[in-house]
Formats: sequence, C-alpha cells, structure tokens
Amino acid sequence: MLGAGRIIAVANQKGGVGKTTTVINLATALAAVGRKVLVVDLDPQGNASTGLGIANAQRSTGTYDLLLGKISLDEALIETAVPNLAIVASTIDLSAAELELVDTERREYLLRDAIRSAVEKFNYVLIDCPPALGLLTLNGLIAAHTVLVPLQCEFLALEGLSQLVRTIERVTTRFNPKLQLEGIVLTMYDTRNKLSSLVSDDVRGYFGEKVYKTVIPRNVRVSEAPSHGKPVLLYDLSCAGSQAYVHLAGEVLRRDTKKNTGPNTTEDSALVPNNLRKTNPSEAGSQRAAQAPLLTKTDAVGHTGDPALSSTEGPTADTTGDNL
Repeated sequence: MLGAGRIIAVANQKGGVGKTTTVINLATALAAVGRKVLVVDLDPQGNASTGLGIANAQRSTGTYDLLLGKISLDEALIETAVPNLAIVASTIDLSAAELELVDTERREYLLRDAIRSAVEKFNYVLIDCPPALGLLTLNGLIAAHTVLVPLQCEFLALEGLSQLVRTIERVTTRFNPKLQLEGIVLTMYDTRNKLSSLVSDDVRGYFGEKVYKTVIPRNVRVSEAPSHGKPVLLYDLSCAGSQAYVHLAGEVLRRDTKKNTGPNTTEDSALVPNNLRKTNPSEAGSQRAAQAPLLTKTDAVGHTGDPALSSTEGPTADTTGDNL
C-alpha cells in the first residue's frame, strides 16, 4: 500500500564494500515482487545509475538539480528497465555539490525536503550514499528513516563500522531523532577462508538480530553485472549472488511485516515468488543448517546487553558453487 513508504539510507564510509551493488539488487528484488521502489543516487561516482542501465545521455538532470531546488522530484525521476523501479540519477555536477552548498542555509536538510513526497509514491526509497562522511552522506542520513549498512567480511571493515555507528548516533542527537539502524548485511562472504566466519561471528555477537541472516557471497556474476548495465538478478538470476539478494529482500519484507502486524514465522524466501527463487523454503533451511558451524555463536567484547540484540543463526544464501 502506498502512502506509508520508507526511506532507507545505504551507507558505509569505506568504499568497496558492496554498498552500491546492494542498493541496485535489493531495489530490483523488491520491485520484482511488486513494491514501488525509488533509488536516489547520491554518490558522485554515479555507479548506481550506471548499474541500472542509465546512460550519461539520459542524465541531463538528477540529484544535483534536485538538491538545489531546480527541479521537482517528479521531474527528476527516470524509469529503469525494471518494472516498478525508478531512479534519481547522479550527474557530474554532484561532485562539486559539497563545496557549492557550504554557504547554503539549511544545507543538511536539502535532500529531506526534496524527497519528502516520495513516501506517498513509493514503498521503498533507497539512498545510495557516497563512501565518505561528508555533507552528501549527512543529507542522506537526515532524509532517511533508517540506515542499512553493507559490511565486507574483513577485519578492517569493523573499524569503519564503529565510526559509522558513532556518526549515526550524532545525527540522531543533532538532526534526525527518528533515525534508526535498519540492519547490517554481510557482503563478499567467502566460504573458503576462516576470516569471513570470524568477522561474521564478531558482528553478530555485538549487533545480534540487527545483522541479516542472509549473507552476500563473493561472486563473479555480481562483479560482472554492472559492466552490462544490469542488476545481477537480470544478468544471471540463478547465480549465488542473485539468490542471496532475493533472500535479503525477503528478510526486509519480513521485518516490515513483523513491525506492522507482530511476530510471524514466515520463511523469508517464502515472501518472494518462485520465479525469483532457485530453492524452495525447505531447501533454503537445509542450506542454513549445513552452514551453521561457519557462524558459531560468540559473546563479543563490549556487548550492549540488550536482550533484543541476541545471537542469530547462520546465512540463508548459498555461498558455494560459483564464488570467486
């Protein structure tokens, strides 16, 4: 139902963690099950726009003009090749936006004001924030209801996560008191090394249920898809990377259902149609059981003690087969 959409900022100041890839493919998976989805490309690199097949020639206007109030949200929208999925594209002008906006009054609230009406037209608005904690990312966090954090399965990424969490706390205190952590999705998970498992244990031990059960595997098809201007779900639906994003979308939908109607026991993958799933729910459950030892429950140092942040089970995605 439209009129109660949610705005999710996808952010991590560390580059190369699968942030834009997660925006593109989560948006595609949600759109594929009938949700109206908008991607706001707030990254001057414009990779989300490219990954959704928006050529430079189509980007005469975009996020930059929207921030400056030169165009309305409706004028900024570009329909993608994916039904139900639109984008506000990044343009080359966006790279200079932080300098140009430094003297602008209420510069931190420009995006919030510009996309305020989006919740009436879209079920989900995903903001692809730049890999830096500057003015553009601040705009994304202030405009959003929640923050989704893609986290690469390596120890250096944990330091960046701590910094981002502190930033979210500051934004909540000073600018956007309703901002919450949507969740953390583990990316580039490699079953062939122990490091991915150790990082997963640490993150799950500290953040508990805020970490999605689904992990995104390191996968060659996921890496190839952007060069073809396609989400991996359109490039190769059957690959492990595509199926992981299908499961992630199922989790996002389940969490929303739980918030609105209370607890339910629906399998995440059951919330997406069979034509998007490589496995049925029972097979997905078997995969989780087989992989459970990779994500043994641990008590992380510095656990908050919040009973809501308890350990969760292992990944739902098939991380074997065509991994890199």
